[in-house]
Amino acid sequence: MPLPQMCYAQVVKAVRWRRLADVQYRVVFGTIRAVQQVLAACGWQINTALVEQLNLDLRQRVAAVGRRVTTLCLAEDGLRQPLLVPEPTNGHGAAQQGQPCTPARAAGLTDRG
Repeated sequence: MPLPQMCYAQVVKAVRWRRLADVQYRVVFGTIRAVQQVLAACGWQINTALVEQLNLDLRQRVAAVGRRVTTLCLAEDGLRQPLLVPEPTNGHGAAQQGQPCTPARAAGLTDRG
């Protein structure tokens, strides 16, 4: 259990279609008022800039971490597997003719992704 004077906040990001859809702030320890008072004294706000910068530094400088980046497993826009029946898009453009897939799936090495 943390010390009573400790304030700890969390930023929860929701991503849809590889784009940031929603950002929510959650206070884990303390109150939102206490967190805002501590940050306002320094002219700061709740954000993830320091953590994101640390993650980037680690990925770039530690090869073992860089190899585990999840972006290596994302579907490629240029690689598509044809669909048997085109999927309607509910009035947002032409029917989908293919499904995005990863390079491993396009090569037939896996059935996932």
